[in-house]
Amino acid sequence: MGKGFVKERLPEEIRLNKYLSDAGFCSRREADRLIESGFVTVDGEMAHPGMKIRPGQRVFVKGKEVEREKELILLVLNKPRGVVCTTDTRWGDRTVYDIVPQEKRIFSIGRLDKESEGLLLMTNDGDIQNKIMRAGNYHEKEYLVTVDRRITPEFLKKMAEGVYLKELGVKTRACRVELAGEKQFRIVLTQGLNRQIRRMCEACHYKVVRLLRVRIMNISLGSLKPGEYRSVTRKELAQLKELLNKKGRNGRDR
Repeated sequence: MGKGFVKERLPEEIRLNKYLSDAGFCSRREADRLIESGFVTVDGEMAHPGMKIRPGQRVFVKGKEVEREKELILLVLNKPRGVVCTTDTRWGDRTVYDIVPQEKRIFSIGRLDKESEGLLLMTNDGDIQNKIMRAGNYHEKEYLVTVDRRITPEFLKKMAEGVYLKELGVKTRACRVELAGEKQFRIVLTQGLNRQIRRMCEACHYKVVRLLRVRIMNISLGSLKPGEYRSVTRKELAQLKELLNKKGRNGRDR
């Protein structure tokens, strides 16, 4: 597994702010700010809010050309433990970009810390990245967690109700938690605070021994081995787009 990309043709004409977002340059909101500030040109002319881009046109931001891929790439990677989600190689770490070929410009959707493992999505589409990462959209991420001692009903209840994280000054959202073994549990989060699960467990006097992400929204890790990756299927992509476009009251998915 891991050879080749399943690709989908992107729309021929799109708004300039989406063009910049899809290129991974910035968010749509930031793109609008740059356009309004006069930092963006199209074919040598000053851009204006709401304008659309056609194939062949050249877009520059502060004098630097920004190119958008014509085809969407969305990969599912099983990130091994010890691998980092960054392009920074100063510390000699192995990165996810050492695993996935860089014949196309792609970037990870969110991160897993160095000691965590499992499902990581990688794409060249900034719009999909932004929508999945936006905490207000309440998108589900599921993890299988192993801790250092026997799990009690009190621990599961506290984790499910939300844990106050003193160092972040916030209480975590209520979530689904279920026992998966004497020292193992499953947890489904709809937010992504820094090292959230590890912090939650520490606040409950448990230590995480292994943390494996097994699902993001409708996309599951399945039988991928550490270091393997695959393209999402067309069915998965269609379901994902449907979920991303479904927003209920207060930003929750319907």
